[in-house]
Amino acid sequence: MVFGPRVSILLPMRFMVMHKVDAVMEAGERPSETIIHEMGRLIGRSIKAGIFLDGAGLHRSAARARVTFAGGAPVVERGPYAGGNELLAGFAMISTTTGIDRAIELGIELGRAAGNREIEVGPVVEGWDLHGGTRPSNAPYRYLLFVKADAALEAGAALPDAVRTVLDQWKRDGVLVSEARLSPSKRAARFKVTSGKRHWIDGPFAESKELVAGFSILEVPSLDDARRFTEEYAAILGDNEVDIREVAP
Repeated sequence: MVFGPRVSILLPMRFMVMHKVDAVMEAGERPSETIIHEMGRLIGRSIKAGIFLDGAGLHRSAARARVTFAGGAPVVERGPYAGGNELLAGFAMISTTTGIDRAIELGIELGRAAGNREIEVGPVVEGWDLHGGTRPSNAPYRYLLFVKADAALEAGAALPDAVRTVLDQWKRDGVLVSEARLSPSKRAARFKVTSGKRHWIDGPFAESKELVAGFSILEVPSLDDARRFTEEYAAILGDNEVDIREVAP
């Protein structure tokens, strides 16, 4: 077991561990039972150890939408599509009683508040999706809204105050499930496969072209602790590229 009791004088930090889409996922296939079982064990141990705070998986790009702004007007692109600028500045998970059209409306609202920045809208994979079940009739629809980064945010600029205003209103309305802002990628690490071997790359990163497939939010003493979790996480997934991004205070 990797994450047992430890003594540390370091204050806990939060990290977002993100794995990227692969061909199997884009083909619409469900994860193998082995992956589901092993990932469940890892998450269960991490919850018990008090380091796992949040997490979710996303459906393939065919079920997603991308919102950009041309001259201030929102432009919606429906999937499937390849990755473009997939370097993230933050995310919000929302819950609706309708579906992706409402999620897109909220994505446009968030994108405008963020200064007309690109937003990725993706439906969350639920338990019944993993096991081929049927959505309960009263179940809400959950979506992840990813705010894309740009040069200013990567240089350390803050998102506009309007973003906080929107998120606070969504929380009051019962729409917001969770959210986080990410530090620039110079404080990040990437675990990828090259020539059949895994290796670490330190940030900063250029714009990633790999779509995000899912994430975990960890609270651990250091980046090294997040790396240890990521190495086990990646071993379960296979060849998927995995990023660690520091969650901003």
